[in-house]
Amino acid sequence: MHRTPRAGRRAVGAAAAAGVIAAATLATGCSSSSDSDREPAAIDIAATSRAAVHDGGTLRWAVDGMPDTLNAFQDGADQQTQTIAEATLPTLFTVDGHGRPQRDGDYLASADVTGSAPQTVVYHLNPKAVWSNGRHLGVSDFTAQWKALNGDDTDFYSAHNTGYDRVSKIQRGKDAREIKVTFSKPTAAWQSLFSPLYPREVTGSPNAFNEGVRDELPVSAGPFALQDLDTDNGTATLVRNRHWWGDRAKLRRLVLTAVPGDRRVAALKAKRVDVAAIDATELPAAGRIGGVAVRKAPGAEYTQLTLNGGGSGPLADERVRKAVARAIDRRQLAEYVLRPAGLPVRTLGNHLVLGSQFGYQDNSSAIGRPSVRSAQALLTEAGWQQGRTALASPTANKAAAPQASRPRAAASASGSAAASASALRPAGSGQADVAGAAKGESTVVEPTAVRTNATGNQLTLRFMLPAGSPTLDAVGDRIAHMLAGVGVRTEMDKVKDDSFFRDHVATGDFDLALYSWPGSAFPADDARPVYLKPLPQTDGSLDVRQNYSRVGTDQIDQLLDRAAGQLDARKARGLTQQADARIWAAAGSIPLYQPPQLVAERSDVVNAGAFGFRTPRFQDIGFRR
Repeated sequence: MHRTPRAGRRAVGAAAAAGVIAAATLATGCSSSSDSDREPAAIDIAATSRAAVHDGGTLRWAVDGMPDTLNAFQDGADQQTQTIAEATLPTLFTVDGHGRPQRDGDYLASADVTGSAPQTVVYHLNPKAVWSNGRHLGVSDFTAQWKALNGDDTDFYSAHNTGYDRVSKIQRGKDAREIKVTFSKPTAAWQSLFSPLYPREVTGSPNAFNEGVRDELPVSAGPFALQDLDTDNGTATLVRNRHWWGDRAKLRRLVLTAVPGDRRVAALKAKRVDVAAIDATELPAAGRIGGVAVRKAPGAEYTQLTLNGGGSGPLADERVRKAVARAIDRRQLAEYVLRPAGLPVRTLGNHLVLGSQFGYQDNSSAIGRPSVRSAQALLTEAGWQQGRTALASPTANKAAAPQASRPRAAASASGSAAASASALRPAGSGQADVAGAAKGESTVVEPTAVRTNATGNQLTLRFMLPAGSPTLDAVGDRIAHMLAGVGVRTEMDKVKDDSFFRDHVATGDFDLALYSWPGSAFPADDARPVYLKPLPQTDGSLDVRQNYSRVGTDQIDQLLDRAAGQLDARKARGLTQQADARIWAAAGSIPLYQPPQLVAERSDVVNAGAFGFRTPRFQDIGFRR
C-alpha cells in the first residue's frame, strides 16, 4: 500500500516486497538528460469514467495487517496508516504517473511561492473544504501541525521534523481561506508539507497527537471516513464521507482486510478479497483464477544491496566494496525478477530517482562496469589472495551456528530458491565451482577457492535477508553465487521481518543486507538520513540515522544540503544527480531494480490496480456497471 516518506522514510521489508498497491508519494522533476517524461506513465489500472462505475458496493482490499497507529507522522505508522490517511484526510498535492506533484483542487484553489527572501508560500484553500464536524479547513490546522512536527516541543512524539523545522511562521492571509507560510531557510520540498493534513483536534496537544488516534480518527476530510478499526478480525472499514464536497465516492464501503502474502491467491479464489498485491512467485497461480486480472507496473520502490562499511569488517575497505559491486551482474538479477512479470528488463542506475520517475538519470558508471576480472583485481589489491582450488568436488555446507545474540531466521518461503541459484555461474568466473545448500534457516555458499588474507582469515560475508519473500530469497542466492565466482564465501541468514531491521540492519549486525526503499518525491530531503555521513557521539556510539551502510562523505552531505535548499528546480536536479554519482562511488549500497508491482483483482474492479507513482483517486474506485 501507499507509503509516505515525508512521514518518516522506512525500508520495505519482506511483507511489502510482495508488491505495493499505491504510490510512494511525490517525485522529483525532470532532468535534461532524461526521456522518462516522454514515455507513457508506468501504471496499469482499468481506467474507467465515473459514469461507467457502479454506484455502491463493498470492495475488500488485502493488506499486510492492521496499523498500530493512524498517525502517519509517528514511528509506528505503516503502509496501512498511509492508505487510511489518503482516503480520509487532505493530501494537498497528489502525484501523476510520472511522479510529478499535482495540486489537488478538492483542497487547494492555488499554492504558490510568492517570495524567496525569505521564502514565502501562499495557500488558497478550496472554500468548500470542511472537516466532518462542519468546521472549515483553516490556518489553525496548519499552525497546529507545524508546531507538533517542528521539533520544538519534545512532548510530541513525531518520527521526524524535516521541512517543518524550516518554517518560521504561519499567518492568516487576507481572509480565512488564505494561509501564508514563511520559511527560515529555502526549502525546495515545500509541496511535501501538510500532506496528509490532520485536524487541530489531533495535532493541537501532545496527548491527542501521541495517543488520540491510535485506533480512531475524530474527524475526516476525504471521500471516505473511518467507520471501524477491528484489530481482532483484521479489518479497517471505510465508508462514504457524507460531508465530502467533491465527487461522491462510488463505493459504499472500502474494507482493508489483513491477509498474509502467501494466502492471497487462495483468498482471491475463494472471493474473500477483491484486490490483492501478490509476489511474483504467485503470478502463475493468480493468472489461473477465472474472473481475476493481474495488473503489472514498476513499483514505486527499489531493491538494493546494502554493504556494511562500518567497523572493522572486510567491507570497511572501499576496494572490497567496489569489488562486490563489480562482481554482481545487476542486469541478470533484473532479468530474473522483471521478465517473468512481463515488464521491461531495466536495471536501476540511481539511488535517488527511480527509472519510472520524471527526471531519471543513470549514474552507475561512477562505480564501474560489472567485471569479474576487475573485481578479482580489487580484492587482490586489498590483500585478499586467491586460495587453493579444492581437489574434490565441493559439497553442500551447513551454516555455522549463529551466536546466542543472533535470532535464528525463519525458514525460507521458497523451497527451490537455492536449487535454482546453484545452477547459476557468474560469467567469466573460471575457477569458481560454486555449491550452496540450505540447512534449516541458514545457507552457506562456498567457493571452490576462498580468498584469504595474510593472517589466513577467509573472506566471508554475513548476508541478511528478510524471511517471507521468495523473490528476495532467490535474488540473494544469485548474488551469493556471483560473489563466489570471485572467491567470496557467503553465510546467508533469513530473518523475520521485524527482527531483520531492529536486531540486524539497524545495529550493524551484518555485512550484506537485501531490502527495498520506497521511492521519494524530494530525494534531497527524504534521502538525507539514508545517505548522510554517520556522526560520532560523545558516548563513542555512531549516529547512523538510516544510513545502514555506515558509509558517507562530506561531499555527499554538502550536495544534498544544497539541493534541499535550491528553489531553482533545474539547479536542484543537477545537484541531486551529482550527489547520486558520489553515493555510487562510495559503494555503500547498490541499487538493483524496481521490483514489479503486481496486483491481482476481480475483472470488474475499475480504477484500481498497479498505480506505480500515481496517487489513487479513491472516490473513483469501484465496480464496472
